[in-house]
Amino acid sequence: MQDVIQIYTDGACKGNPGPGGYGVVMISGDRKKELSGGFLKTTNNRMELMACLEGLKALKQPSNVVLTSDSKYVVNAMVKGWAKKWRSKGWKLSPSKSAKNPDLWEQMLNLCSGHKVEFKWVKGHNNHPENERCDELAVAASEGKDLPPDIGFESPTLPADDLFSL
Repeated sequence: MQDVIQIYTDGACKGNPGPGGYGVVMISGDRKKELSGGFLKTTNNRMELMACLEGLKALKQPSNVVLTSDSKYVVNAMVKGWAKKWRSKGWKLSPSKSAKNPDLWEQMLNLCSGHKVEFKWVKGHNNHPENERCDELAVAASEGKDLPPDIGFESPTLPADDLFSL
């Protein structure tokens, strides 16, 4: 594995649910890459997750990653093992309550298995340069024209393997 790749992420949503976007800043040595995208109707938590996923998907080979997010939902679920626990219980929080966003959590766990990923939390809107840039990207993406649907949000009853055509 090469040097550590820094991935900074943020999600934004106008209304919850509503139009949403994600922003990603990736830094490796002197190289920097920005990613963003938006969806017509989604949630803030889905956009926080989507930002992480898009950053990890952009990696071309197994990498050492420090992924920094202002989402305690994302960071705690990964650092404290909640996402793995939810998956082991069939995406259930309890026998009568389902975990939210299983389509995205499944992707997160699968992507992380191919890399060494350390998750870090940073307080949002606190003058952290990369977090602020991610927020700008996410907000701008949420305001885009002709945003696509977030199929996983709008059709959560579809089996996970039917959510995305690969």
